[in-house]
Amino acid sequence: MLDRRSFIHLAAVVFVPGLVGAEAWSDAPRPANTLGSTEELAIRGYDPVAYFRDGGPRLGKPEFSVRHGGAIWRFASAEHKALFEAEPKRYLPAYGGFCAYGTSRGYLVKIEPEAWSIVDGKLYLNYDLGVRETWVRRTKTYIARADATWPSLTAKDIR
Repeated sequence: MLDRRSFIHLAAVVFVPGLVGAEAWSDAPRPANTLGSTEELAIRGYDPVAYFRDGGPRLGKPEFSVRHGGAIWRFASAEHKALFEAEPKRYLPAYGGFCAYGTSRGYLVKIEPEAWSIVDGKLYLNYDLGVRETWVRRTKTYIARADATWPSLTAKDIR
């Protein structure tokens, strides 16, 4: 369940005065997945760079943290933190780190760090390993659907 602080943060990120329609949302700040965290940790405190550099998930350390996009991102090493700070878009997971399959279905849900894939240089996270099995069967189709759905999703779509 979304705690009060996360809800207020998400509402602030989602409401951007002067923007109207899905086209405007594509450039607006989007929420990062902090579900299940009382500390505003993105993707459950896992290091997004590790998926690319180490070939899988690694829990980040508090001493290698950076605030980005309204969330705290943790890294396994100073090197990973520096890589992220130099090119955050390269390492940020798709759809703010919410489940990519869920996003393709029109809702925002938690992820399990072990349920992941990299497609065309982009990190995609999934709800769990079972959902990941579904995801990998038709990845390109789900990516197209999620790309179309993501700009219109808001706090009301969190499950």
